[in-house]
Amino acid sequence: MADPLAETLSWPFFEERHRAFAEEIARWAGAHAASLTDEGDVDASCRRLVVAMGEAGLLAPAVAEPHDVRTLCLARDTLARHSGLADFAFAMQGLGAGPIALAGTAEQKARYLPRVAAGEAVAAFALTEPKSGSDVAAIELAARVEGDGVILDGEKTWISNGGIADFYVVFARTGEGAGAKGLSAFVVDADTPGLSVVERLEVIAPHPLARLSFEGCRVPLANRIGAPGRGFGLAMATLDVFRSTVGAAALGFARAALAATLTRAHTRHLFGAPMGDLPLAQAAIAEMALGVDAAALLVYRAAWTRDRGAPRVTREASMAKLFATETAQTVIDQAVQLHGGDGVRTGTLVEHLYREIRALRIYEGASEVQKIVIARQVLAASVPEDAAR
Repeated sequence: MADPLAETLSWPFFEERHRAFAEEIARWAGAHAASLTDEGDVDASCRRLVVAMGEAGLLAPAVAEPHDVRTLCLARDTLARHSGLADFAFAMQGLGAGPIALAGTAEQKARYLPRVAAGEAVAAFALTEPKSGSDVAAIELAARVEGDGVILDGEKTWISNGGIADFYVVFARTGEGAGAKGLSAFVVDADTPGLSVVERLEVIAPHPLARLSFEGCRVPLANRIGAPGRGFGLAMATLDVFRSTVGAAALGFARAALAATLTRAHTRHLFGAPMGDLPLAQAAIAEMALGVDAAALLVYRAAWTRDRGAPRVTREASMAKLFATETAQTVIDQAVQLHGGDGVRTGTLVEHLYREIRALRIYEGASEVQKIVIARQVLAASVPEDAAR
């Protein structure tokens, strides 16, 4: 079957370097991603994948500044087709190191980014708390300055790479102002006294996730990333880069589901003919193909817009994330339906994809939150001139 990315790469969003990278990572993923993945031991799998991708030089784009978002999306689009954990491992290296790449000091960048790129350190992005998921401004984890250090007290939860990370970028309340104006970001090494993993969280598609506790956890003030009180903006800037890539991962899952369905349509016979000859099957496949192409256009439009130098791509990234994840859920559900009993059999590809896709509609901003973000952006851009005075 033809490479599903080949047509996408012919679009004017891409340059020759993108096509070369896509070929490189596809070759690596085809040879290594599945063999390095074991859902029975996700911790070891993620570490193996990080090491292997680092050795292959594939993690460098995840920590580059400025980020080339088209390259990040191509990586996730490709890896997700081969292994959900490979996609996860790549993405978390980028997201966890993203604030350092965007706003870190020269010393912070030198200390952490080369190790992340080489696969020698696993990164994590610690934003979510029991009472603040989509509402980042509601963060409660407290950070108080004490001499040349900062004392962290509180909890984080649903932290990807929790329990296997070598360091966490932690967002905490430092009190420069109310709500979003009083947050700052800090790098916290995993072995820092006072930081502990209090619960590992099990989900339908296994990934390393944990609840973290900070009790009198002291980190040097030099570990603050960016200016005090600017943590909210830094978190949003980081998500602005990586939100489009969530859509790319969903796109990769959808491509895999469509490819499996096309094979099924050609090889499964019903009523004396291939299933693909049935009008209802054809209608479902048409809808799946339409959704995949439309999602790809939105994802790579957002990435291209960011790479052209737009300071923020909040609307474009939210549209890409919302449409691609919701569409992938529909495409994969159709794939399960067209596979019949095999579609719900544990261990089959489409059953695996069905579990993998569900979380993408929630993390890095649930679909409902993306609708609010998009509406606010569109409304703000359409204020009548008279009303703006």
